[in-house]
Amino acid sequence: MFCNQCEQTAKGTGCIKIGVCGKTDEVAALQDLLTYAIQGLSLVANEGRKNGVVDDQVNRFSCEAIFACLTNVDFDPARFEQWINTAVTLRDQLAAKVKTAGGNIDFAAPAYSFTPASSIDGLVAQGRDLDFMNKLDENEDLRSLKQIIVYGIRGLAAYADHAAILGKEDDSVYAYIHETMADLASTGQDLNQLVALTLKCGETNLKAMELLDAGNTGKYGNPTPTSVPLGAKAGKAILVSGHDLNDLELLLKQTEGKGITIYTHGEMLPCHGYPELKKYDHFYGHYGTAWQNQAKEFPEFPGAILFTTNCIQKPADSYKDKVFTTGLVGWPGLVHIGESKDFTPVIEKALELPGFAQDTDKGSVMTGFARNAVLGVADKVIDAVKNKAIRHFFLVGGCDGAKPGRNYYTEFVEKVPEDCMVLTLACGKFRFFDKDLGDIGGIPRLLDVGQCNDAYSAIQIAVALAGAFECEVNDLPLSMILSWYEQKAVVILLTLFSLGIKDIRLGPSLPAFISPNVLNVLVENFECKPIAATPDEDLKTILG
Repeated sequence: MFCNQCEQTAKGTGCIKIGVCGKTDEVAALQDLLTYAIQGLSLVANEGRKNGVVDDQVNRFSCEAIFACLTNVDFDPARFEQWINTAVTLRDQLAAKVKTAGGNIDFAAPAYSFTPASSIDGLVAQGRDLDFMNKLDENEDLRSLKQIIVYGIRGLAAYADHAAILGKEDDSVYAYIHETMADLASTGQDLNQLVALTLKCGETNLKAMELLDAGNTGKYGNPTPTSVPLGAKAGKAILVSGHDLNDLELLLKQTEGKGITIYTHGEMLPCHGYPELKKYDHFYGHYGTAWQNQAKEFPEFPGAILFTTNCIQKPADSYKDKVFTTGLVGWPGLVHIGESKDFTPVIEKALELPGFAQDTDKGSVMTGFARNAVLGVADKVIDAVKNKAIRHFFLVGGCDGAKPGRNYYTEFVEKVPEDCMVLTLACGKFRFFDKDLGDIGGIPRLLDVGQCNDAYSAIQIAVALAGAFECEVNDLPLSMILSWYEQKAVVILLTLFSLGIKDIRLGPSLPAFISPNVLNVLVENFECKPIAATPDEDLKTILG
C-alpha cells in the first residue's frame, strides 16, 4: 500500500500499511486499479470526442468512479469490483462506437488493454502490482505534478458529480477529465506541459463550482443569513452529515408528519440558509461539529445517522447499527440507500431509537452569508473600508482533521483584531464557528460563506470587492489562511492559482506529494507559503 493524498498521511510521507483514515491495503489497491481503468476509458472517450462520439453515461460514470477514490468516500471492496468491471465494459462498448465513427483506437498505453481479474482477491493483487502513484513517472518532480493533477481531478470530479445530480453539466469539464487522464496514461510530458495541465485543472474546477452554485441556488434559492440552534428538541431525530443538499431535501420530504426532527452535522450546517430547505418545520438545528469531535458525537446522538458524500470518519462498531449511507459513500456492513432514494430504513431506525429526552438550549450560530447576502451589504462594507472601520479581511477556511496542529486556526481567529473581518467556509470553521466576534457597523465580524462546495461564492465576493475598489484581488486588504485535508481542497487551491491569486498561507502541513522543486515553483510564481509556527507571527507579517 502507498497513499499520500491527504494531509494526515502517516509520518507526513505516506501510509504504507493501513490508511490513517481507516482505508485498508485492499481498498487502496482497488482504488489504484479503478483509477487505472478510468485511464483506459478516458483514452477512448478522448478519441471519441475528436470524432463526434460523446457518451453521457461514460461522462457521469467517470466522475462517480474518480470521486469514489477521494479520501473518506467508500471503503467497500465489493463496490470497487463493480466499478472496475463497469469501467472496462464501458471502455469496450465506447471503443466499438469510436471505431465505427472512424476514430483510432490503437492505443499503446497498457491501461487501454487492461483486463480485470475475475475475483476481488485477483483485483487486489493487480492493484498492488500496479503501484499506480509511484509509477506515474520516474522523475520525482514530474511524478509530483502528476499526483497533484490526479488528486486535483478527484476533487474536480466531486464538484462535477454534485452539480450533475442537480442537473448542471458542461461537457468541457468531462472533456478536460478524459483528455488529462488519457494524457497521464503515458510518460514523456515535460515540466511546462504538466504545469499547464495543473492550472487547467483549477480553471476547469471554477466552471464545475459555478455549475454547482447554479444548481444549489437555482433549486433551493439564494442563502440568507440564518440563526441555527445548537441545542435539541425532545423527540425522535435523524442527523445528516456530508454535503448533499438533494438527499437532505428528499429526506425532509419523506419525514414530514412523522414526528422526526432533522439535524445537520458538519458541512450540512449551511443548508439552514437555503429558503427551500429551511421552510420545513421539522428541519431544526445543528448537532456537533466536524472531524475533531466525531468520535464522541456520533455514539451520543440518540437517533439515526445518514452519511452523504465524503469527509466522514469510518463509523465504530459501537454505533454502526444506526448509521446509513447514500450516494457514493459506503463501508462494509452498513445499509446503503440506493438510487431509489427511499429513506424508509433510516426513518424506521429513527422511530425505533429513543431520540432526545428533553429540549436543550446550547445557543445558536449564524450561517447563510453566501455571495448574494454579502454583496447585498457591499456598500456598507466598502464605506467601512474607506472610513478605516474595517482594516483587513481574512478568509480562514478549508478542511478540518484530527491530526494535532489545527488549533492554529482557532487561535488565529481569536486573535484577529477587532477592526478586521473573518470570512469562513468548509468544515475547518468548526474550530471556531461558535465564537462571538461581535460586529462592525452591524455586520457580523464572522461570516459563514458555506460549505467547501461554496468556494465559488467566496471567489465571487473577492472579485466583486476588487471591482468596487477598481483593483486586482491581490491588491485587496484580504489574506487567505487555508487548511487542507483532502482532494477537494487541493483542486480549490489549484483554482486560486489559476486565477492568479497570491500570498496564500496553507497548513497545517504541506502536501507530502509536492516535491521540493515543485514547491519552489509554487512559491516563486504564487508566493504560496506554509502557515507560521504561531498565529501571532502571521498576523504581524500581514498587518505589520
